[in-house]
Amino acid sequence: MGRLFGTDGVRGVANSELTPELAFNLGKAGASVLGESRKNPMIIIGKDTRVSGDMLENALTAGILAVGGNVIKVGVIPTPAVAYLVRHYEAQAGVVISASHNPFEYNGIKFFNSEGYKLDDSIEEKIEDLIIRGIDPNAHMTGEALGTCMEGEENAMEIYRRYLLSTIDVRLDGMTVVMDCANGASYKIAPQVYRDLGARVIPIGCSPNGININDHIGSTHPEKLQQKVREEHADIGLAYDGDADRLIVVDENGEVIDGDKTICICARMLKDDGKLAKNKVTATVMSNLGFHKYIENMGADVDVTDVGDRYVLEAMLKSGCVIGGEQSGHIIFRDYSTTGDGAVSSLQFMKALKRSGRRPSELAAEITLYPQVLVNARVTGEGKTLYKKDEEVLRAVEIIEEKMAGDGRVLIRPSGTEPLVRIMIEGRDKAAISEMAQALADLISSKYGK
Repeated sequence: MGRLFGTDGVRGVANSELTPELAFNLGKAGASVLGESRKNPMIIIGKDTRVSGDMLENALTAGILAVGGNVIKVGVIPTPAVAYLVRHYEAQAGVVISASHNPFEYNGIKFFNSEGYKLDDSIEEKIEDLIIRGIDPNAHMTGEALGTCMEGEENAMEIYRRYLLSTIDVRLDGMTVVMDCANGASYKIAPQVYRDLGARVIPIGCSPNGININDHIGSTHPEKLQQKVREEHADIGLAYDGDADRLIVVDENGEVIDGDKTICICARMLKDDGKLAKNKVTATVMSNLGFHKYIENMGADVDVTDVGDRYVLEAMLKSGCVIGGEQSGHIIFRDYSTTGDGAVSSLQFMKALKRSGRRPSELAAEITLYPQVLVNARVTGEGKTLYKKDEEVLRAVEIIEEKMAGDGRVLIRPSGTEPLVRIMIEGRDKAAISEMAQALADLISSKYGK
């Protein structure tokens, strides 16, 4: 068996790769490792709207109970809500059953520690080691040693709602907001919070049926949101992904404001308020060159990390930076949250918008981004590493960089969750870089595809 944990927990096709048996074992091993300092550790479990969520939730719960752990099931709720609730309930761990932006047939299991942070690699390795070696921690407990389970969905949702409202100090009366919840975990809570703040909310992607999560909707598919904003002449559109840790904004003209621009706008607000700690913003290698220029012209520095919000957070904790994130819409406001939170991010954006007295398009126009093309090459598992040493691929990259003459860049990286190699090229001529990216993807697929 290979490594179970990827860049964001354990993921796979539900009931095929991510089976109830694996979920049960993850529950036992996770509770044993994360609760080793307490006899009956308390663990919070939340999930998104996938049809496989119930199956995995019950298997995971059974594993935790079997080793003496206690469970609070908080039901369908955003990933960042679980990170918050772990601290609120003073639990020893939290678990989210979600595959984020992936299609409904996939699911995932990711853990948070007692402080609401995603697990360090060393802790994941301990959990993984127990499963791979077939070690059965505290197996076959009986009687009062077994754990108990509580249902806490309604109470948990209200606690999270109050927390979200505490992060914003402006009202949204008179504003029309189109809100796309991807038929995912935020479909109840996000519209409610905006209504609480006085906004007129027009929801889309708020009718989950177990299989329509992320189905051509949400932060990775903003087309319907763009159309609805235009049709309704709305002030703004907000899109989350399936587990609501991402945000993509759409301006009043129906144009996308991506994570890079959102971070820039919010960083400017923090700097103007004297709250941009260490005068730093944290971003990943995928962030646009235009993003770097804007932050630097603002008089701040950019710390660059590998792709993945866990790496962004690690860098923020080391540097003391309070805002960081990814172009995809994973944004961390460290003064409020221990992980990316789409709702918190949207509320901070709304705060910046209201304070500016301007329209979203006007704020976004201040940041000039370079055209950026991302193409996926489907490969085998081995191909995700072999391409890195392939002389033909390396030479193709050199040729592209020579053509751009320093006014652009090429970035190739393997996906952490799918059998893909992602090719990103950035430059001034979108047509030219699109052609180059596709050619490079075709080359990698032809050599390392299935």
